[in-house]
Amino acid sequence: MNGNWGVALVVDLGSRLVERRELPEAWFRDYIGGEGVAMRLFAEMVDFDGLPLEASQPLIAAVGPLTGTAAPSSGRTCFVFRSPASGAIGAANVGGQLSPAIKKAGYDLIVFTGESDNPVYVVIDDDEVEIRDAMHLWGKGVHDTEVAIREQLGGKGWQIASIGPAGENGVLFASIMTDAERAAGRGGGGAAMGAKGLKAFVVHGTKPLPIADPEALKEAAKQAREEFLHEEFVEAELKPFGTPSFYDSISALGILPTQNWRRTTFDESLPTLGHAAYHENLDVKPYACWGCPVACGRTTTIKYGPNVGETGGGPEYETLGAFGAKCLVTDLNAVVKAGHLCNDLGLDTIAAGQVIAIAMEWYEKGILTPEMTDGIDLVWGNGDIFPEILDKIAHRKGFGNMLADGSKRAAAALGGDAADYTFEVKGVELASCGVRASKGEGVSHAVSPRGADHLRPYASVVDAFAYRNEELGLTYDVDFLDDDNQQWVKPFMEFSMATNLLGVCLFSVITLAVQPSTWAAVLSAATGETWTKEAMLKAAERVINLERMINARWGLTRKDDTLPKRILTEPAPDGRGEGQVANIDVSLDSFYAAMGWDRESGLPTAETVEKLGLTGVV
Repeated sequence: MNGNWGVALVVDLGSRLVERRELPEAWFRDYIGGEGVAMRLFAEMVDFDGLPLEASQPLIAAVGPLTGTAAPSSGRTCFVFRSPASGAIGAANVGGQLSPAIKKAGYDLIVFTGESDNPVYVVIDDDEVEIRDAMHLWGKGVHDTEVAIREQLGGKGWQIASIGPAGENGVLFASIMTDAERAAGRGGGGAAMGAKGLKAFVVHGTKPLPIADPEALKEAAKQAREEFLHEEFVEAELKPFGTPSFYDSISALGILPTQNWRRTTFDESLPTLGHAAYHENLDVKPYACWGCPVACGRTTTIKYGPNVGETGGGPEYETLGAFGAKCLVTDLNAVVKAGHLCNDLGLDTIAAGQVIAIAMEWYEKGILTPEMTDGIDLVWGNGDIFPEILDKIAHRKGFGNMLADGSKRAAAALGGDAADYTFEVKGVELASCGVRASKGEGVSHAVSPRGADHLRPYASVVDAFAYRNEELGLTYDVDFLDDDNQQWVKPFMEFSMATNLLGVCLFSVITLAVQPSTWAAVLSAATGETWTKEAMLKAAERVINLERMINARWGLTRKDDTLPKRILTEPAPDGRGEGQVANIDVSLDSFYAAMGWDRESGLPTAETVEKLGLTGVV
């Protein structure tokens, strides 16, 4: 089977049995690979009646047909699980160097089932699989875990996925970390891994990739690389400044959530948190994930203050937004320290920063008191508290134990009007992408099966940034303030999902840089079969609908496609969206119609299910 091996490695951590499972070829025609095939297998293996962190639930790491090839940015791994944060689908994507190792070891998916009686890590060396004791690693941070494993195994260039204390302690927004600094952060995959007693898994592979036509792939990949590098924003902003380049532009557009979403701009932070200040006041070294010509990653070293000399990954734009703007913090070093800590503790920076911002507002409103916060002074702008509160969250100590369950559950525990100040969708905290001046982004956040989602698609590119794409039919003016007429989100959503099936980075298409037809040509070369952009996007549409159907088994319907109260009821006080709220019901009607989803339930109609060949799958 060209492009894919057609093989899942299944490791039962309870029985210690290991199996190579052959997967149907039809799955790879229908779902391409990556998240698509993983979700198809998940639909078959998941225990719909079990709780998210029970041993019966599978945890899947998936790669795609372009993984590790000459295709640009082909180093993504997708983790699929049942999210402890939402109770629904968990799907978290991460870069780094892990995915090519998985592919070269001879697998498209690695599936962990069961639960070990004691902490373990799994070593996968091509066909050899060993389950080792990890008691000596339990409690360690991600950095020390990787160092200890490499020292123990020696040589070979092992690639590691691991969790920190947050995953061990079941924090509902714990990340799975690779390369020590790259996070599969959304939805609590780290908690799913920790619940299985799995501290880490380690991969080394030496097999040649199953590519149908390597020369044709190189030529098609060359075109993709040129399109990627020569897109204006990528060339002028993303490549030289990494994701911090988003901070200035998003603030300028009035879609930067500030002070727990009270405001949409934070101009006073630009002299310290803007990308120019970031690169002037930190020692910054770019780094790239597998095959990436852009190298948007940043390793940073603090140059002054109490944490001088400390080095770690990022912070990325989302970390700057979460711990900076949302918390009204302008101290760059405090934000950098928070980002470094989150990586080592294994915490999703998006959720962690948002939870702290919510707690700051609860503190201001008197919902939280100093006695309740263990004396932590949760006033706006106080970045000095980040190390203490993050440690408490990761280890579930004192006040941190409540926050470790996420803002939705913390608000329920506090009662009163605490929920009015939360910012979550389906139990997953919102990222730093405003929606009152980008109504398409409101749709992305509301309908995502994995909870609040700013990337499936990053709709602000089309309505707020005014990008257009002929191949997707996005050739007309889109009003960023129009609640209605959200049918244009559908093709962009499908294109964004396609990257997760191929195994390539979303940033290759986030500004519509690499064309759909170009990716279809690369896929054709890899598989030896003719793929058109229409067929590729239909496969993505199939996965989107499959995920919707899986969530329906857990009772999710239109009622769950909503946004936080403040966004729905409080007009934006500033920015281009001043005076705006999100009328999400209006947006959903037009989007559902385009998707072929029932207006009342929000579920795929029988006609849509039949058209996509999903009858009987769930």
